[in-house]
Amino acid sequence: MQDFSQLLREKNSTIVEQWVASVSRDRQITSTEHLDRSAIKDHIDYVLEALATVLSQQQADDNEAIVNASISHGVLRANQGFDPSEIAQEYHLLRKTIFDILRPDLLSSNSEDLLRAVSLINAVVDSALSQCFKSYVQERLQELELVQHQLAMTVEELKRLAQANQNNLSVLAHELKTPLTSIIGYSDLFLRQSRQDGNLTSSKKLEHIERVLGSGRRLLHIINDALELARYEAGKLQPVPEPTDVRAVIQTVVEVMQPLADARKLDLVVADTQAPSQVITDSTRLQQILTNLVSNAVRYTDAGSVTIKCEELPNDRWLCSVSDTGIGIALEDQSRLFKPFVRAEFSNHPHPSDSTGLGLAIVARLVELLQGRIHLTSQVKEGSTFTVILPLKMTLD
Repeated sequence: MQDFSQLLREKNSTIVEQWVASVSRDRQITSTEHLDRSAIKDHIDYVLEALATVLSQQQADDNEAIVNASISHGVLRANQGFDPSEIAQEYHLLRKTIFDILRPDLLSSNSEDLLRAVSLINAVVDSALSQCFKSYVQERLQELELVQHQLAMTVEELKRLAQANQNNLSVLAHELKTPLTSIIGYSDLFLRQSRQDGNLTSSKKLEHIERVLGSGRRLLHIINDALELARYEAGKLQPVPEPTDVRAVIQTVVEVMQPLADARKLDLVVADTQAPSQVITDSTRLQQILTNLVSNAVRYTDAGSVTIKCEELPNDRWLCSVSDTGIGIALEDQSRLFKPFVRAEFSNHPHPSDSTGLGLAIVARLVELLQGRIHLTSQVKEGSTFTVILPLKMTLD
């Protein structure tokens, strides 16, 4: 009887290399675009070692090694943002790579050894996939619980601040209605079905979890934006001026927004050679302003670039602007955009699903909080530029 375990161990590195390459270039697995080789590889060495043990003539099973390796893999893939279909494709490629590399040796063996090896390889890969899915779902459930906890805390704070923002409360309730209904409906469906059969690995239930999480995140985004606006209107936002490295703040914003720009194939350009070396301002609020402006620019630009420009001005002032080559904003909409719940209307470009009409209203108020001004220039189909002018040294009254 041919022992394929030693053969598998000898070809372990070749299988891993080919599998990582296959996963990296597979168009069905888009979540690997920003992962390095080690992040993709993860647990595969352990699964192959467990498979080699199973194939040996001395031992018939090594479930514990398979379970431990695959559980950690499922948790990692959940944190990396993989979809269930991408995980399934990963294991399909693993199975294919193993058979492709072992094919000559398998075909040269007798029929009994061939059938045993093929059966055991399939069984190990199926077991690894099953355990991976279980840990993936469990991680998603924990994330759901965290979102629900954050939602409960945020709603309580919203209740306390509602009196300071009565005019927007009815509009806010309308914006919250659809995602909140989705959360309640899908959560109830998931809980009822899980109590009935105790099985969490079906694709339909995974789809329910993903919808709940998506709606939960959108709801939290809306509420948090509304709370930020309410805090400002209630006078509860107080700036904390401190020495601030403007270039460092811009670099942080770029690092956060680069994946979003890459996903839309946009160039993210920084022109800060004439920026002041240091200013006195609230660095946290400055970063929030720039992040919101760059995020808007990226989301409403289909091709081209987004540019962040910074320079020192006369009279102890400095400027930071965000320009894009996007769809532009009509003149009649420009004066309204800094009002809460107002969004420009586009004939052929839908608003992003997480757009609330609060982002620019928050930006305008934060700029005012930092004792500055914001200007907008734009032309339809050519792009927009938001310019923020701030003092070099912010002072508190």
